[in-house]
Amino acid sequence: MKETARKSSQEGRIVNVSSRRHKFTYPEGIRFSKINDQTGYNSLSAYGQSKLANVLHANELARRLQEEKVEITANSLHPGAIATNLFRHHSFVSGLVDALGKHMMKNVEQGAATTCFVALHPDVKGANGRYYGNCNLAEVSSQANDLQLAKKLWDFTMTLIDQCKT
Repeated sequence: MKETARKSSQEGRIVNVSSRRHKFTYPEGIRFSKINDQTGYNSLSAYGQSKLANVLHANELARRLQEEKVEITANSLHPGAIATNLFRHHSFVSGLVDALGKHMMKNVEQGAATTCFVALHPDVKGANGRYYGNCNLAEVSSQANDLQLAKKLWDFTMTLIDQCKT
């Protein structure tokens, strides 16, 4: 992407799909010391942790790309509540989604709108390290704005990748 952005003088855009659920994670945000530990595991908090990681990744990537002076942006977004099988392991919630989803949730096209907006719309040109919802800027949690947490997640991930190479 960097090479293409430089050669074409066109802005590249990286879009991380997250969720407003990033605001509802474990108290420490990312459980680095318990990343695979099932002790104290909570499926909804773990989901929130994964969505927080998506926002933090986009923010740290945005910072690094900007530091390199590459014309590539990285942003994250909440696509909205879309009737999917996300809650298939929570029978009560799954039943509610099935029954009420078509009346209270977005359809697939509506759910894709913010992703398409962030990826393609001219109003997003140059926007970097931002979070969107409903095709507008949206608020993130304090943890999602934590630069140290974003860097720690980046470094943690790089260590895991390096371990997999050996």
